[in-house]
Amino acid sequence: MVGITSYGAYVPFWRLKKDSIQKGFPGEKAICNFDEDSISMAAAAALDCLKGVERERVDGLFFASTTSPYCEKSSASMVAMATDLRRDIATADFAHSLRSGTAALKSALDAVKAGSAKNIVIASADCRMGVPGSPFERNFGDGAGALMVGDCDVIATVEASHSVCDEILDIWRPDGDVFVRSWEPRFTTSQGYLPVVNEAVSGLLEKCRLTPKDFTKAVFYSPDGKSHIQVASKLGFDLNTQVQDPLVDVMGNAGAAMPIMLFVAALEEAKAGDRILLVSYGDGADALCFQVREPIEKLAERRGLKGHLASKKLIDDYRKYLFWRGLLPTERRVETVSFVSVPAIHRERDAILRLQGVKCCNCGTVQYPPQRVCTKCHTRDRFEPYRLSDKKANVFTFTGDYISNPTLERPIMTTTIDFEGGGRMQCYMTDCDSEEVVPDLTVEMTFRKVGFRDGIHNYAWKSMPVRG
Repeated sequence: MVGITSYGAYVPFWRLKKDSIQKGFPGEKAICNFDEDSISMAAAAALDCLKGVERERVDGLFFASTTSPYCEKSSASMVAMATDLRRDIATADFAHSLRSGTAALKSALDAVKAGSAKNIVIASADCRMGVPGSPFERNFGDGAGALMVGDCDVIATVEASHSVCDEILDIWRPDGDVFVRSWEPRFTTSQGYLPVVNEAVSGLLEKCRLTPKDFTKAVFYSPDGKSHIQVASKLGFDLNTQVQDPLVDVMGNAGAAMPIMLFVAALEEAKAGDRILLVSYGDGADALCFQVREPIEKLAERRGLKGHLASKKLIDDYRKYLFWRGLLPTERRVETVSFVSVPAIHRERDAILRLQGVKCCNCGTVQYPPQRVCTKCHTRDRFEPYRLSDKKANVFTFTGDYISNPTLERPIMTTTIDFEGGGRMQCYMTDCDSEEVVPDLTVEMTFRKVGFRDGIHNYAWKSMPVRG
């Protein structure tokens, strides 16, 4: 039996009121902090998905996005590193399509069914941008979703799938351009979205010999939060009881991650026996039919989509959003490091990217960064790796820097934290109000960008106040 064995999600802490983009529009959109991108969000969603899962069981990680930070470099390997997965796993990047999330999901299902892997994590994230002031900018939101596919303790089995490919210039982004483009909205809807989604779902229903009444929930990718209503009604789904809310008014359209995130939302409310339809769109459509199984009742608690949506902070400063997006010039940063050392990053990658410390085999003392001599019993070279990324910590001391980056974040908070179970670390703090940072504040770790220089995106772990 092959299917979904776990799920997770991530929605940024910050939300921008749509009224601040264009007056009179209700709702809000999730926006990345200046130190977030598709890689950091995918890592956060994957970590949420891995709650209660032994990392050694994972045989692969697939990353799906239309906004990968690199054009030529694997992002899946970075996400696998941040989630502290084994080295001998399969990684793959799915890109350039809004259907990349479901493409990765279908590939994982096929791989597990074929026996080439036992468990594969799919992490899909997007951080798309529309031209300032455009409907795209108003509707796009940032976020990530993650699913684990396996053959044991399956919470939702896949019964069938049906795909349609279609060549149409409705939504696109040229190489080197940061903004998503589109043709006239009536054309993109009437000639692209509506007929193709209808064809994919109709093909699936015929293949499964099912009707819309056989489904508890139908999850449709919706480009604007409204177009799905027309196709769902035509197909015969009840809009009030069966169709998943696309959540565009509370988080925005998360691109390739949107179908996965909405599927997570459906699974959070599902119970054994439910049947769920999942539909994605982008130069064609993928439609998948899932049957929810009893192990969903035993799934370990996670923050999920519901928890992340509830934990937020609203901003109505449109200029701040443009600064974070790099669309407005900022004051020149006072550089404390004059260059990037790739050999140094490579040498310390376990400590930097995995957030891996060491634990003394003699006395159990935890140290970070890894050392050769125990600070307590002075035993030499007798340590085992110790993961700190999933540990909570308490602030020991902190300081605020008003000089280094006066525009994007002021002040920059630097914290010294003590981990539960041992270990002390100095790191930046993010997603915080500087006035609320006090000694003994409980924090959790988050994987973030720490700089971009010479074409290199640098990542490391930061602390942040525990999200509710």
